[in-house]
Amino acid sequence: MGDKKFTVLDLLELDLQGHDALNLRCIAGRRGLTRELTVPDINRPGLVLSGFYVSFAYQRVQVFGRGEAAYLHKLHDEGKTENVSKLLSYNVPCCVFTHNLEPTEEFLEIAEEKHCAVLQTELESTEFSSRLLRVMANIFAPKKTMHGVLVEVYGVGILLAGHSGVGKSETALELVERGHRLVADDIVEIHCVNGNTVLGRGANTLISHHMEIRGLGIVNVAQLYGVGAIRHQKEVQLVVYLEEWDANKVYDRIGTDQKTVDLLGVKVPCLEIPVKPGRNLPIILEAAAMNERLKNMGYNSARDFNQNVLKWIETGEAQTTYYNASGDDAY
Repeated sequence: MGDKKFTVLDLLELDLQGHDALNLRCIAGRRGLTRELTVPDINRPGLVLSGFYVSFAYQRVQVFGRGEAAYLHKLHDEGKTENVSKLLSYNVPCCVFTHNLEPTEEFLEIAEEKHCAVLQTELESTEFSSRLLRVMANIFAPKKTMHGVLVEVYGVGILLAGHSGVGKSETALELVERGHRLVADDIVEIHCVNGNTVLGRGANTLISHHMEIRGLGIVNVAQLYGVGAIRHQKEVQLVVYLEEWDANKVYDRIGTDQKTVDLLGVKVPCLEIPVKPGRNLPIILEAAAMNERLKNMGYNSARDFNQNVLKWIETGEAQTTYYNASGDDAY
């Protein structure tokens, strides 16, 4: 998240659709909407309502399901509101009532007094909790921006990196022409989720599917090729560095040594592909994507080639071929 604070109001204003929608609305304690969310987790405050405050995770969003709401009404009927008052005296970010459950009037009054936002959703407790945890994991995930182009080729997310002018956008445009999809051009925002997955998207969602092609200008890929030619987000599964051909540099010609690059603590496979006139980069990237899929399925072409060469040497055919070739050279 960097230095930017994420508040309860930010949570309410998230534009989430489909299976990510939280459907939250504020029913009390609006002065508490500026409270900051610091922990990407939730807490069910049943024990706290009963008076047990040891290890109370007050920094988390407090979720009230059917059980907590029923106990809250039981305390109301018995005239015991001290535990509610003590709960809200902690600096909890907010309280969320699922199933469209209604808190007691005393709860709402104490929430207003303590400046604690009370939210409500029609979602069931389990569904809301899983959605909220997924959303907050994405919000609190480590992030950084990179200069490059992110494309999806045969289902593999490839991040094209390299110096400006090396041909990243032109290569991506030809891949789109061949039926693949653009995720982001120029500035790619990557973030790590679950500690082992790197997701990439455009740093600015309004312009991420526009491409700058030197000599042509700005093109809108979605308008030119249709919405099927774009994606909003994709896992980065391969990083390809495009660089000008250097005749003095030794490039990998077999591929037995798998290189990786560290992206937010995750090791991602990477390739260095030299660029010079006559090289068909889109075809090379398509082959790289299919080869990466084969590796994920357990087949490694370079390793298989190496094993076949060793078997050939062990059979003695290599020696026969060598000596026959030497004999021919003698004449």
